Amino acid sequence: MSQTYHAPAALPGFAHVETWVFDLDNTLYPPEMALFDQINIRMTDWVMRALGVDQPEADRLRHRYWRDHGTTLAGLMRHHGVDPGPYLEEVHDIDFTVLAPDAALAEAIAALPGRKIVYTNGTRPYAEQVIAHRGLDGLFDAIYGVEHAGLIPKPERAAYETVFAADGLTATRAAMFEDDPRNLAVPHAMGLRTIHVAPAPEPADFIEHHTDDLAGFLSRLR
Repeated sequence: MSQTYHAPAALPGFAHVETWVFDLDNTLYPPEMALFDQINIRMTDWVMRALGVDQPEADRLRHRYWRDHGTTLAGLMRHHGVDPGPYLEEVHDIDFTVLAPDAALAEAIAALPGRKIVYTNGTRPYAEQVIAHRGLDGLFDAIYGVEHAGLIPKPERAAYETVFAADGLTATRAAMFEDDPRNLAVPHAMGLRTIHVAPAPEPADFIEHHTDDLAGFLSRLR
């Protein structure tokens, strides 16, 4: 006996959205591709050389600065006066071939009405590499890196305000997709729809939706 296929129900609450904001790392590619693991290794190596510490101390500082300041770089700049240029160039000099194109994700993003932008705590050149290797070229109207926020990282409110003002988006008519739940608190307060993209949900009053399948989630917004 054949079974009738029933497509997932469309998700309500997104008809007003005219700008779709996507984080990059572990959002536009799944964590199991382990791209950011390479960056973590390079950050640790950089901290070891720059500060003259051993690996355990470098890892401790990397985690502490990420936790306290949003990014390792922000902590290094605040506490050690690090020049961000060489740091950003070195830690993003990685192997992008671990990424694979995702035709379903590309189709789902292309079908969204309105503007689509990427906003990352990485740099725009790095984001462009990720986007290209995921087969998402030509789908985004703008790509913003930490340099466009004056090197202030998410989750600082000033970072969002700077990038969103530069883009000209209306917060109450936008939605944001992020893997790091803390980076959704300010967007929610500003009026954006918030979607946590991660293998497991982390319930919070500022997270309105969770998905472990970005392409599938987007396909339900058509």
